[in-house]
Amino acid sequence: MQLFTTMNLSKAHMRSGALWTTLLLALAACFHMARSELFTALADMEELMETEVVLITNLEKYIRVQEEKLERLRRKSLEYQREHAEAAKDISAYLSNPVNAFLLLKRLTTDWREVESLMSYDVGADFLENVTNYRDVLKFPSDEDLNGAAVALMRLQDTYKLNTASVARGELNGVQYSTEMSAGDCFELGRQMYLNGDYYHTMLWMREAMDRLSHEVNRTTTKADVLEYLAFSTFKEGNMQTALVMTNELLELVPNHERAIGNKAYYEKELEKEATQKALRGDDGSENVPVDTTTQIRTDMGPNAYDTSERKLYEQLCRGEANRTIEYLSKLSCRYVTNESAFLKLAPLKLEEAHLKPYIVIYHDVMSDKEIEVIKRLAKPRFRRATVQNYKTGELEVANYRISKSAWLKDEEHPYIKSIGQRVEDMTGLSQTTAEELQVVNYGIGGHYEPHFDFARREEKNAFKSLGTGNRIATVLFYMSDVAQGGATVFPSIRTALWPKKGTAAFWYNLHASGNGDYATRHAACPVLTGTKWVSNKWIHERGQEFRRPCELQPDHPEEF
Repeated sequence: MQLFTTMNLSKAHMRSGALWTTLLLALAACFHMARSELFTALADMEELMETEVVLITNLEKYIRVQEEKLERLRRKSLEYQREHAEAAKDISAYLSNPVNAFLLLKRLTTDWREVESLMSYDVGADFLENVTNYRDVLKFPSDEDLNGAAVALMRLQDTYKLNTASVARGELNGVQYSTEMSAGDCFELGRQMYLNGDYYHTMLWMREAMDRLSHEVNRTTTKADVLEYLAFSTFKEGNMQTALVMTNELLELVPNHERAIGNKAYYEKELEKEATQKALRGDDGSENVPVDTTTQIRTDMGPNAYDTSERKLYEQLCRGEANRTIEYLSKLSCRYVTNESAFLKLAPLKLEEAHLKPYIVIYHDVMSDKEIEVIKRLAKPRFRRATVQNYKTGELEVANYRISKSAWLKDEEHPYIKSIGQRVEDMTGLSQTTAEELQVVNYGIGGHYEPHFDFARREEKNAFKSLGTGNRIATVLFYMSDVAQGGATVFPSIRTALWPKKGTAAFWYNLHASGNGDYATRHAACPVLTGTKWVSNKWIHERGQEFRRPCELQPDHPEEF
């Protein structure tokens, strides 16, 4: 009965695993576990490390039980081999011994049935069941999370002009952060882009996968796998001749590849057609190809659309480029301010001017580490995907140009939240009675918020209608973490970048004193390259500010924008 020891051991492991599963199920009754869009906030992704620990432990137990099972089978096999070798020396003499004859029959009946039973016993089933149970209580990423993370990496690569090979080496902007990616990792990144119809990035990462295949020993991806995606993406990017060459190479490796056979026929036919057209065009002696001047490109005129020139400035500012002149910077100053506040006369604020018109300032040391930790603790359980307001309907909705998670905290929830509201009033001189709740935001992988306005434009009739407090007159943005690389708040039209520094706060007016929007305050949150970015903000509304920021005798806004 020694053969069943392994099964007994495995059952003991299962009982301990079942106990762990029971404890996890009990925890599930106490905690609400979100299972979607984990990539949009690093705070959520931290819990994935706990998931990985549990899965590794489960896998180690499974391997140990499998090894014990194989060891039992190996010992039994050696025992059979010894007996068989002894019998093979003189089969007649061996079988003439009635004890040997009995033992041979026993080995091939009772003993072998036990061996078969052990061989057929699936020790992995219980461990797989554990994983299924874990999915009910632990955070697991979805395919959408994987795709979102891949898109985020491409966003970082484009914004910060990162070399594909450097990223694959784990090097970001010259700093080595992580281990290298394998050919399989690069292949999967390219495949995710292929699924999104992003053939440009598919080509970049499939080429990198191909380069890495040449010097990898333990490959999980084949050259044929890479060529299939690379060839078609090359075609989609307009290079049919190279796509044909790659397809022919693929067919040398896999002659019966149905898709490659079909693609090859199509490429050859199209290339032949192109060659015929070129020959016909040359008959009149002309070498000039007519240029299409009739096609017009439509543009989205929504408030979050921005043209190529703005995008270029936005990305330059994110990289620390497009700096303002020394002459302009020399006009900016730093000083202590009291803002006519009785409290601030005892504890003045440190103010740094970032821009003069519009007036943007940074207050230093206005949020303590203790306050930051309390705010994070209160916000984390409530995190939801950050939304934007549809400029036509006024409804809140998620958008690909804003990747983060946010939560809203009321003044009465903690003394710190209330004191921060009072601090904002001291900083700005504006009433907080109609201000929105404190919004806390954590950015995810490549988390960003593309150029946008905080105020509602004139044509956005439904914006803030439900609040009944007018437009957003001003913004106060608290930085609750340092960011290793990236994550700046940039204002493209005025070439200004504010870099996150823990404990600081930026302040600016979104509206002119006349109440018209200040379009120069259009700003963006650059993608977080490395590190984690936590911010919180107070949006202050018009109502209640009539005497705190009155209109001037003459309109202070441009007549047209």
